[in-house]
Parts: sequence; C-alpha cells; structure tokens
Amino acid sequence: MAASLKGASLTSCSSTLSCDTDDDGVRGTCEDASLCKRFAVSIGYWHDPYIQHFVRLSKERKAPEINRGYFARVHGVSQLTKAFLRKTQCHCQILNLGAGMDTTFWNLKDENLLPSKYFEVDFPTIVTRKIHNIKAKPPLSKPIVELHSEDTLQIDGHILDSKRYAIIGADLRDLSELEEKLKKCHMNTQLPTLLIAECVLIYMTPEQSANLLKWAASSFETAMFINYEQVNMGDRFGQIMIENLRRRQCDLAGVEVCKSLESQKERLLTNGWETALAVDMMELYSRLPRSEVNRIESLEFLDEMELLEQLMQHYCLCWATKGGNELGLKEITY
Repeated sequence: MAASLKGASLTSCSSTLSCDTDDDGVRGTCEDASLCKRFAVSIGYWHDPYIQHFVRLSKERKAPEINRGYFARVHGVSQLTKAFLRKTQCHCQILNLGAGMDTTFWNLKDENLLPSKYFEVDFPTIVTRKIHNIKAKPPLSKPIVELHSEDTLQIDGHILDSKRYAIIGADLRDLSELEEKLKKCHMNTQLPTLLIAECVLIYMTPEQSANLLKWAASSFETAMFINYEQVNMGDRFGQIMIENLRRRQCDLAGVEVCKSLESQKERLLTNGWETALAVDMMELYSRLPRSEVNRIESLEFLDEMELLEQLMQHYCLCWATKGGNELGLKEITY
C-alpha cells in the first residue's frame, strides 16, 4: 500500500510561547523572505521549481539590490551546505532552524544530494501552513512519499515525519520541547549534523541564542552550524534597519551580538564550537564566479551600486564546526 499525505487533520496553535502575539512580527518575516525569493526566482536569479508551490508571485516588483542580496544569501548557504554534504558523503542529517517556506529538501533530492534525513523546525503556525501546502501539492508530497518505505506517514498536529524528511512545529527558545520533538522524529545524535539558521538568532535574546548554540554543540559529536544574519549594526545604516523593523512590531532582540564579524565569531567560539569563520555578504558577492555576476547583473539595471554595498555590508554568513577532523570539516570555506 502506498503511503499517503491525504486526510490528516491539522490542529490550531497550542504552544504558549509560539502563539505569543509578540512573535507576530517575527513570523511575518517568513512571508517577506518567501515573497522576495519567489520574485527573484521569477526573473531568473536562480532556479527553484518548488517555491511557486509555497508562495504566490507578488505584483509588487522587488528592488534590484534586494534581489541580488537574496541571490548571494541563497548561493552562500547552498555552497556551504553542499560542501558539508560532500565531506560526509551525505551520511549525515540537516536541521534547518526557522526554515519557513524553504525548499532546500526538494532541490537537494533533485541533485541527488539528500542527507540521511532532513529536518525543518519553525513556529507551529508556519509549520501548519507548510504541511497544508505539502499535502495539497503533488510536486511537494510525491518526493516525500517516494522516499518513505512505510505504509503511513506520521502527521500529528504540528509534525510531519517520514523516513527522509520531517517538519516540526516548535519554539527554538524551548530547548527541552525542541529536543523531545526531534527525538520523536528519530534525530540521530551520532550522525554528522549540519544546523542552518537564516535570520533566526537575531530575533532571540543573546542568552536564548547562546543556549541554542550550546545545545547544538553539546548534542552532536560532529557538527557544523551555518548562520546568516545582520552584522555591523552599530552604524547609522544599521540603526535605520532596526527602526524600520520596529515600526513593523519586529524587534531585533539579539542585535547587540551583531556588532561585527568578530562578535559573530566570538559568540560561536564561546558556546562550544571549535572553529568559526565569517564574511560579510559584499565580500561573498565579490568572490562569486565572474560568469555568475555577469549573468545576474544583466537581469535588471541597478541604479545605485553604493546602496547594494551598504546593504550587503550589513549581512554576513558565519559557519562553525565541532569535531569531524577525519571528515575535513575544518577545511570547509567559502
């Protein structure tokens, strides 16, 4: 009998922390990021046949500097992720923290680069919506079902669990709940593990993000952590970013850790990670293959290069490793 995603019920949000209205602004950033990625894909910045199944194309045109910024973000995270997968020969697991409508699982499957298991975690309300889309869209559900050897898939409230993919509704500030749900979905602490957080830690207090980083470093013998978020936030441009988000009821609770690349690396090193590297996104953009830069810069005209530079200098990509000497994890770089 073939496994099916049909007929499972979806319950409303029940977690006190995750239903807190103070988090509404943070949850709204998921929609913003999805719309921006969808638009950039629609005009050819990168190929992603799955994003259309999670978010509709916005009628509002996104600015060229925003599109290029998202291209650099997606490219950077993807390059580091694939480097980890190759080092481990895909005998590993990935935990995407605050995954939103991310489509990496489906794209990795198409490239024959799936890890042993791919986990996603986000607020229960976001997970509920994503599970609904997966159930309703065959291009999303079919790959999960094809990889699943059992007759039935587990769909329980804010959790969908299968052999190679799981999505979990949980609050990253409640580590006991997070760990319990991950274990319920057969997380293997003995496997090399890649954790990914994109614009997630900055919405947590420094203490909360430190606890999450310590938990990750102590839970897995061999691990890598990728963090994409703001940096150089002490200058005037950074202050304007903070004020704009506050006007949308979105407070950057962890902004004090985002002062510099050094403060970003220091946070990782003081919370259990053995190595840490970081680059701002303008530096990453300058390292892109010239052919790719020429291709994306031909897609649309950018009036002010200075604005792109300012924006990219206020985001960074950081990565840290623990263990994995025999795999060469410390050699991974961008």
